[in-house]
Amino acid sequence: MDIETRQDGRLGHILLNRPKALNALTHDMVRHIDAALRAWESDETVQAVLISGAGERGLCAGGDIRSIYQDIRQGGGDATAAFWRDEYLLNARIARYGKPYVALMDGLVMGGGVGVSAHGSVRVVTERTRLAMPETGIGLIPDVGGTFLLSRAPGDIGLHLALTGTTIGAGDAIACGLADHFVPSADLPAFRRSAAAHGVTAALEAHAVPAPEGSLPEQRSWIDVCYAGESVPEIVEQLLDIGESAAKEAAEQIAAKSPTALRVTLRSLRRAGLLGSLEEVLDQEYRVSCRALGHPDLEEGIRAQVIDKDRSPRWVQAASAAEVDAFFAPLGDKELGLS
Repeated sequence: MDIETRQDGRLGHILLNRPKALNALTHDMVRHIDAALRAWESDETVQAVLISGAGERGLCAGGDIRSIYQDIRQGGGDATAAFWRDEYLLNARIARYGKPYVALMDGLVMGGGVGVSAHGSVRVVTERTRLAMPETGIGLIPDVGGTFLLSRAPGDIGLHLALTGTTIGAGDAIACGLADHFVPSADLPAFRRSAAAHGVTAALEAHAVPAPEGSLPEQRSWIDVCYAGESVPEIVEQLLDIGESAAKEAAEQIAAKSPTALRVTLRSLRRAGLLGSLEEVLDQEYRVSCRALGHPDLEEGIRAQVIDKDRSPRWVQAASAAEVDAFFAPLGDKELGLS
């Protein structure tokens, strides 16, 4: 089974169980998680829910992008749009869940993995946490409520993470508002047992310790200046001109991404910061993601990174302003409809 659900004492436990695929999410996995949450929310014997990933490498490396590639080539993306619909609805359910939702964000937590963890009420990271929203590298735009979370990070740190796809550790995840508590990975089994026997609060009191310092807060001296630019080329120019080695590295990372995905991501985050709720942002993300399915950069990005693995995507020219606008246009009767 790709998903295992069980009750341990007062704790409902969801285990993502595709370790060879870094626990990447499939549509069936999303459906099973949603069904478990529905059942446990009305079960008085379950006082909290915990989600973790099988194996030693991570909670979840995102959605199964191989299946997205196959769907684009064979089915035009309809199955992927249906998957994203249920995934985004699940993200909203997690954020509004009526009981403590504990995410063990150990190891890799990327893309869809952020969606099933960072919207929870108790988000636990470890020294092994490696968190990222790397969508621009495959011609996609951060989703699963990621633009909501990143737009609310301090200063322009969230935009930096979205455009570059930079991977961060535990300290920076907490500093960015993507996680809450640090528990050493060796203590996670004891943390789970304590949560099942004594409750989440007692488990945190027994096992949470101060997180290592992150590096992003001190980099705001150049991040907030450079990412204030009105366009991606302006941001890149400022990164190259400011005279910081980390800023130059960020510019090089951005240069390797899909030009269209970058333009749409910049617009997505700035609009998300003005929207009042996660539901409104998820509605926006669904429009943008569905439009990305019809753009050639998504198929090409997945080909280069995952299928052929040549790491040399041939991106098309950056979308015009009108083409960027079209990513945000309503979908008619295909809207997600959360807000």
